[in-house]
Amino acid sequence: MSPSLITPYVTRCCIVGGGPAGLMLGYLLARAGINVMVLEKHSDFLRDFRGDTIHPSTLEIMHQLGLLEELLALPHQRAETLHAEIAGRDVRLADFTHLPTRCKFIAFMPQWEFLNFLAEKAAAFPAFTLIKSAQVHQLLYDRGEVCGVLADTPEGPIRVRCQLVIGTDGRNSVVREQAALSSRSFGSPRDVLWMKLAKKPGDPAWSMGHTGPKQNFIMIDRGEYWQCGYSIDKGSFEAIQQDGLEKFLLHIAEVAPFQDHRLQDILSWDQVKLLSIRIDRLDQWAKPGVLCIGDAAHAMSPIGGVGVNLAIQDAVATANAIIPPLRNQSLQLKHLLRVQRRRNFPTKATQFLQIKMGQRRPKKRREQGGKNLMMRVGNSRWLPRLFGRIIGLGFRRETPKHLAE
Repeated sequence: MSPSLITPYVTRCCIVGGGPAGLMLGYLLARAGINVMVLEKHSDFLRDFRGDTIHPSTLEIMHQLGLLEELLALPHQRAETLHAEIAGRDVRLADFTHLPTRCKFIAFMPQWEFLNFLAEKAAAFPAFTLIKSAQVHQLLYDRGEVCGVLADTPEGPIRVRCQLVIGTDGRNSVVREQAALSSRSFGSPRDVLWMKLAKKPGDPAWSMGHTGPKQNFIMIDRGEYWQCGYSIDKGSFEAIQQDGLEKFLLHIAEVAPFQDHRLQDILSWDQVKLLSIRIDRLDQWAKPGVLCIGDAAHAMSPIGGVGVNLAIQDAVATANAIIPPLRNQSLQLKHLLRVQRRRNFPTKATQFLQIKMGQRRPKKRREQGGKNLMMRVGNSRWLPRLFGRIIGLGFRRETPKHLAE
């Protein structure tokens, strides 16, 4: 490709990935007067089965930014507690009503609504640029330091030069791959199959996140439809497909609280989406000129729905760490590593808890009626409050700083 055919851009910071971490960080940098460009590979944010939970920690950040009232004016559902059915009985797993926050609930909102909201608010600042349909495929280097990216767009390739590239492009991050950042994986014994069913009069008025009548099935109220998830053994989806869609739906009918005919809405495997769960994290989140945060730095299990909120907290911590050195042109690797030091503990603690909650009891313990962690939580009066705090606030809260209107 001739250099003359590549459209050049220059900015202070280039963020790869327009998810929650990328757009929140872009908003914070632009609000502080830092020129920032966000490159999003898709043409819009409209995708199903993404993390749609906005926890009290994120709602508190939105309040601190003066955006909470407008955000909550968007369609959403609220959950002050989280429940599940374990061993045939309803168990309260988390209680948010005692949190020291303005909002003592989880807001269930389609992620595209949240992302469109952040993008709109960020676009109000002249320092912010969002380019959609921009697929980053290469990092640029200058004397051993990352200094930009190359990306393809429908209008042709672009080259973005910058002081800092930040990867917020998810668990399959191009940035982390291109930067050759090593990671360790902690595995996961389960995957999740997601599907949608239209709501009908007379459907159970369950609380958000309430598991179905039997284990491994979950229903989330999305307003006009139910988002249904079914947990399967890791890597078993291909075998399930080979057995046929009809057999799969018959099995779902045994655990779902619907009459069998409702599942006839699912006509093909195209309506069943696989979420391959994995838990991993980078050994080091940064190299000179490049930093990864959110799922690009630490892939999370969907247990607790905390991934989005960890990503938001990463973004706030990153903004707090890099805005001063970006302003005075003194950014160094040590500033980027401060982000990892700040966010390491909450990442490791959350992943440890997810691993423990996801472990299946040995067969002998199950036969003897041994209780796993979630059952112990349900049997306690105070553990749901503790888990409400862990899930709702995380292990380390972040507060935006350096905000200039």
